[in-house]
This record gives sequence, C-alpha cells and structure tokens, in this order.
Amino acid sequence: MSARDVVLCECFARDGLQHEPDFIATDVKAGLIDRFAALGFERVEATSYSNPKVVPQFADATELLAALPRRDGAWYKATCANARAVQRALTDLDAGIGANEISLLVSASESHSARNLKRDRAAQWDNIAEMARLADGRFRLIGTISVAFGCPFEGAVDPDAVLADVRRFAALGVGIVTLGDTTGMATPASVRALYGRMARETPEVTPVAHFHDTRGTGLVNYVAALDAGVRYFDCAFGGVGGHPAKVRYGGGHTGNVATEDLVNLFESMGVRTGLDLQALPAVSQHCQDVLGRALHSRVAQSGFNPLIAAAGAA
Repeated sequence: MSARDVVLCECFARDGLQHEPDFIATDVKAGLIDRFAALGFERVEATSYSNPKVVPQFADATELLAALPRRDGAWYKATCANARAVQRALTDLDAGIGANEISLLVSASESHSARNLKRDRAAQWDNIAEMARLADGRFRLIGTISVAFGCPFEGAVDPDAVLADVRRFAALGVGIVTLGDTTGMATPASVRALYGRMARETPEVTPVAHFHDTRGTGLVNYVAALDAGVRYFDCAFGGVGGHPAKVRYGGGHTGNVATEDLVNLFESMGVRTGLDLQALPAVSQHCQDVLGRALHSRVAQSGFNPLIAAAGAA
C-alpha cells in the first residue's frame, strides 16, 4: 500500500447509486466495490440496509455482502437508519459476510429529518442510542450529520446545534463523525469555522468531510477542510449521487465531488492519497460504462494534471 496523507472513502456504490432509478445487478456492484478496494481505497461505502420500498437499489444488501471479496486493511461500510438495520447488519456479521463499519444517520434540521428519515430529530436520536447499544462494539461506528452546513427546507443551520450533535455521538462511543454538506450550501469560510470548532471542542472525534458539488464549490470546500486539519474525505467516481431516487430534495446537479477530480487536486498539491493513479482512469471509465452515460468528472475527460509527479517529488 502506498503512503498516504489523507484517507478517501469511495461512495459510488452507496451514496452514488441510491440516486439511480435503474437497479444495478448485484455482481456488478460487488465487482465495482472490489475494484475500488484494489485501487487502494481504505474505506468503501458498500451498501445500505435501507427499506427496499424507499431505496430499491439496496434490496440486495445481504446478497451483495455475501458476494463481495474482502481485502486486508479495507473498511466496508453499510449505512443504517434504524435499529432494524443494525439487526440486519449483525445477522450478516454473524454469518461471516457482514460489513466492518456502519454509519448512523441524523439530520441537523427537523425538516430534513422528516423528509429523509421519516421521524423527528428526538426520535432519531433515540434510534441512534439503540443502534449504538445493539452494535455493542462489533463494528467501527461512523456518525453522519446531514445538512450540517445548511438545509434546503429551513436555510441556515446553527453551528452550535451541529457541535452538540457531534458531542452526542461521542457520548455514545462514536469516534468518527462526518459533517455532510448534503445539498452543496457550504463555503470555505463556513467549512473552516465549523471544522475548526470541532477540532477545538471535540478533539477526541475524528472528523470526516462530505461535500456535494451542487454549486461547483466542492473542491474549494475540501481544500478548506484540509486546511482546518481534516484528513478523512468522501467522494464518488463521476460525481454521482445525492438524495435517494424516491426521496427527492434539492434541484439541479446534486452529486458528490468526483473522485477523479479530488484525487487530481490533492496529488497536484503534493497531498498523497495512497491510490493507484495508473489504474484509476480505467476504473473511472468502468463506472461510466456501468451507468451507460458520461459522468461529471472533468479529469475523466482531460486526464490527470501532468505536473503531479513533480508535486509528489517536491
């Protein structure tokens, strides 16, 4: 494995595919995830234990995990929205096919919680406490706070409330917390301010940055997070994803920051991602082939910055 300065989580197979209206075959998804791990991604979003009526793309969560080859040193994440989801994750773990990392979701606003999780924040925090209890230390737990930088329904989100949510996760034994810019409302100033406070007020928590490129600000926000000390970042090949196909919120392009573009930027800055840059373009093309259309990565069209080798040697 190459040396790395940052840890990228590849989100194509979960956050990316939840946006797709057509079901992607289980073996195709398993093959994608294995190729991501082979590139050197230390963390890969594999699936979600979602209600298949709401997110039919993940009706095959157990079958996918059973088909998925595992690579040493890789964390395969499954998203869980409620206690029933954690119970499913435990059943798969007991069967020897489970994920080794699960994420627990909360929304920073009441309106997004009602739309995305079908319950108010208080009820979801009760759920999270039960999920953490059920997990019983058998998974690495990731807390995720959606709409942490702004809500499409309510507008501004109070940073004090976001930091209170980080502390609630920490009190439940969740040591890694993702702040999600779910519909692309963050700015470099708000990113530096919020992650700076998180570092000062909850230094025991490892922060993760998760930005969407709705308004073309994803890359500058990732640089701001890097400057604020963040070293864990989420991205998705081709910039795919956003809200679930059947739970729409936010207009226009709602996808993640494209993996190709983020890797290019970091490596151009001399920030080592630990990924196989020679093999990455073929995986990028495969993602486009699977979805049958050109995706949103600029680097997929133009290629890596030819000065990357010089930056790495500097």
